[in-house]
Amino acid sequence: MTYRTIGRYSVKAGRGAARVGAKVLVIGLRKLGDGAVPDVPVPPQGRALDLPGRGTTHVLDLPGPTPGAPTLLLMHGIATTGPLTWFSVLEELQQHYRVVTFDQRWHGRGIRSESFTLDDCADDAVAVLDALGIDRAVVVGYSMGGASAQVLWHRHPDRVAGLVLCSTAARWKGHMGERVFFLMLRVANEGLLSIAADKVRVHAETLPPPAEDAALAGLRAWCMSELRSTSLWSLPVVMSELGKFDATAWIKDVDVPTGVLVTGHDRAIPTERQRRLAARIPGAIVRESPGGHASLVFDLDRWKPIFLDLVDEVVDAAFAQATGDKGVASG
Repeated sequence: MTYRTIGRYSVKAGRGAARVGAKVLVIGLRKLGDGAVPDVPVPPQGRALDLPGRGTTHVLDLPGPTPGAPTLLLMHGIATTGPLTWFSVLEELQQHYRVVTFDQRWHGRGIRSESFTLDDCADDAVAVLDALGIDRAVVVGYSMGGASAQVLWHRHPDRVAGLVLCSTAARWKGHMGERVFFLMLRVANEGLLSIAADKVRVHAETLPPPAEDAALAGLRAWCMSELRSTSLWSLPVVMSELGKFDATAWIKDVDVPTGVLVTGHDRAIPTERQRRLAARIPGAIVRESPGGHASLVFDLDRWKPIFLDLVDEVVDAAFAQATGDKGVASG
């Protein structure tokens, strides 16, 4: 079997076994009509941002209501982009906060590199904060972005004023089937990595510029365009890295205000695993939404108010904790 064949099977396995991000959104948006798409605006276009010594990513930086508004840094899920994961809540968040999100490496118009690690994603996030002149932010992560957010706190605790972790866990692999899957994926990736990196690079280089008239085409068309911006070749490599992720040894040391939003019928990241994450973090504010992994799109009416209230609680607690310090950064 050639590495190219292994790569094709690994991509298929990564999509099917993980049931994270891409499968939920791609199948959902293709099978359901326009009525399934939330009635929210198409996000602004964003811009390319050079991170010295690291590469170029794509960032969306939305100003808050005042120059001193707290900053939220939003970390996205697997196989999506920053705006695609968070488009359903950007309008409400911007009413109170400066909102920053960017495409993590190997996703969308994010950094192209020879490898993908969560450590690099965390360091990229700090480079984005540096480039935008932001000292500290409340970091909000969904699914894979929740893992990135945890690693960001672990590697750069001085840059994190608070955490909001949604539909995520402290460890991706649990039962025997998952352990076998991630082991096989890791073995396959030993030969796949250089091929996948080249495929991701070529895919990114052929992406058209972001459409200036995206709002005219409609939200569903914009969603599909964002989905297509991430190469499927990235998935087995990213999934393999998530299989190695394990914060259980240090997540108990988190010392910033933290909220955990659990999705109560989640088949991608088991609900009980999300609850265990919350239980490991001292003083975590725990809220639960009754829907599944893609609730931030397909169960928005129930998920959004819980999420927005949780963000407000964490930001308020971060300000209280930072009394006499620099507080949550503004731009």
